[in-house]
Order: sequence, then C-alpha cells, then structure tokens
Amino acid sequence: MSDEPAAAVAAPAGSVAFAFGDATPVLDRREIFDLVEVSNNGRWYEPPISQAGLGRCYRMAAHHQSAILLKRNLLVSSFVPSRWLSKSDFSRWALDWLIFGNGYLESVPNVAGRPALLRPSPAAYTRVGLKPGQFFYVPGMWLKDATEFPTGAVHQLMEPDPLQEIYGMPEYLSSLQAGLLNEAATLFRRKYYINGSHAGYILYVSEEGFSEGDSQKLREAMRQSKGPGNFRNFFLHIAKGKPEGVKVIPIGEVGAKDAFTDIKDMTAQDMLAAHRVPPQLLGIVPKNSGGFGNVVDAARTFYQLEIVPIQQRMLEVNDWLGAPALAFQPPDVAQIAAPG
Repeated sequence: MSDEPAAAVAAPAGSVAFAFGDATPVLDRREIFDLVEVSNNGRWYEPPISQAGLGRCYRMAAHHQSAILLKRNLLVSSFVPSRWLSKSDFSRWALDWLIFGNGYLESVPNVAGRPALLRPSPAAYTRVGLKPGQFFYVPGMWLKDATEFPTGAVHQLMEPDPLQEIYGMPEYLSSLQAGLLNEAATLFRRKYYINGSHAGYILYVSEEGFSEGDSQKLREAMRQSKGPGNFRNFFLHIAKGKPEGVKVIPIGEVGAKDAFTDIKDMTAQDMLAAHRVPPQLLGIVPKNSGGFGNVVDAARTFYQLEIVPIQQRMLEVNDWLGAPALAFQPPDVAQIAAPG
C-alpha cells in the first residue's frame, strides 16, 4: 500500500497537485423518530416519537417557529383569565399542545379536596400511565426519577393519531423533514463562509520558473488564509513568467448558490402548507408585484378556520373539570370590518 497521503494526486514529475480544506461536518444529529411504537415499560407508555427531539425542532426554522407562535399569540389574546387558569399558564399549555400534539393540565385541589386551580404539566416530560387516569412526570431517563400524579388529576388534550390512541402527534409532522433540511442548508451555508471556502477552485500553475520551494510557500500561504481573516490578498512573483502561467479555475460556486436558494424556498413552502398560515401574517415579503392579497381578509379567514377549531378543542377541559375554567372572546383581528 502506498504511503502517500489520501489528498495527494499522481502527477508527472515537475508539477504539484494537492487538495486543501478538510470536510466540515454540519449535519445535525438529533434523533426524532427514534421510537417505533408505544412501548410499555411496566409503569407508563413511552411516546411513539421523541418528545425531546420535537422540543429541539421548535427552533429549527423561522417559518416553523413563527407559525406556532402566531397561533399561540392569537389563542392567548382571545383567552379570558379566571381563578382556574392564569394567562401565563394558559400560554405554556397552548404552546405545549401546538409543539408536541399533547397538552396536560393538572387539577390542584384545595384543603377540602375540591379543584382549586389548573396547572400545566410540561408535555415533554409527562407520560401516560398504564391505568385509566394515571399520569407520571418523568424529568429524567430513569424510572426512579418519575413522580406519579393522583389518579384522575390530569387532563390530556391530544391531537389524534390514526395509529394509536395513547399520545397525540403534532399536525406539522409531515413537514418536519423539510424543516430539518431548511436548517441543515442554513448551517451548511454558515459553515461554508466561516470555513473560508466560498469559492471552491483549482489553482493551476504551468509556469516553468515555478519551483518546488515556491509551491510549498504558496501552499502554506493559502492554508493560512482559511478561516477567520479570509479574503486576504496574495502576492505571487515568477521571474520571466507568462500571463497564462497561473490560472484560477472556479468550480461549483454557482450551483451551490442556486441549490441553497431553492432549498430554502421549497422547504419554507412545505412548512407554511403544513401550518396553513398565510405568508403575509408571518411578515414574508412577496416576490411578485401582486403581493399576497389583503392581510385583513387573510387574518380573519385564518382565525375562523384555524384558531376557532383549536379553541373548541380546548374547551373540552370544562367538561372534564365540571366548571367553566376556560373561556374565549374574539380578538380584535376577528372584529375588523371588511374594507369599504
């Protein structure tokens, strides 16, 4: 086996060819679909999808997080606080349901044993027990870390899943891969610039007066130009050299730019479609002269088709508790009259 380094390229005597710039790993390694079923560990059921992974994906892309926060903000603006549930706790509960497809409210009793208030339990760490009405709070990886709630003290609001009835699944799941691709493209582009490899190229030297020592000096100078402080200028002098003796041949730069733009645009469209949010409500600038249409009409339609059904689902808590703990009133956006 040859002792030559992997980057060396066989070439005729008198010429030098080498590759510079190590590969930079930028792919994220989070595992989302790391569970294949709702397994039974003897005390509770494990979720069919990583809850920690969903929580980390909350910030994977601007369109994803912004769409979730828009729904949360509209729900909070229409929520009527009560002695049962504060606006702050409602906001946490609503955000959990939108991110994880599950929202948990614990009924805290008073000294007489009757429900006094509702307190959200973090969906990322709440597990459904094997018995009806049984729930656990599991902040760690071990069974000993679990705390069992009193039977019947927790209400679970879940987004239905056609494959099982234990845990809810978020409605945006079909766009999760698109969001991760959007994030990976951004991370790659950022590493691309930090690494100082914006314009991959071949440096071709055919000048007879370019010696082996000159080649070593040029190689070292190019290596030192990578990373912070890139875009440096080079001085190269070859006595009696020809104008075409040194050439820079760019490779792949245009294709990389086009692919990045296409990936960002297509994945953004997938996320908006999954969340069903009009782009003008997220502050997206239209690329055509016609724009996206009237923002007031879009806001009113979005509220009626998306927010009102969520409110109706959340009112299930009142039936479970037997008291009017939740109530909503239309926010200003729903009361805006049509233009003219």
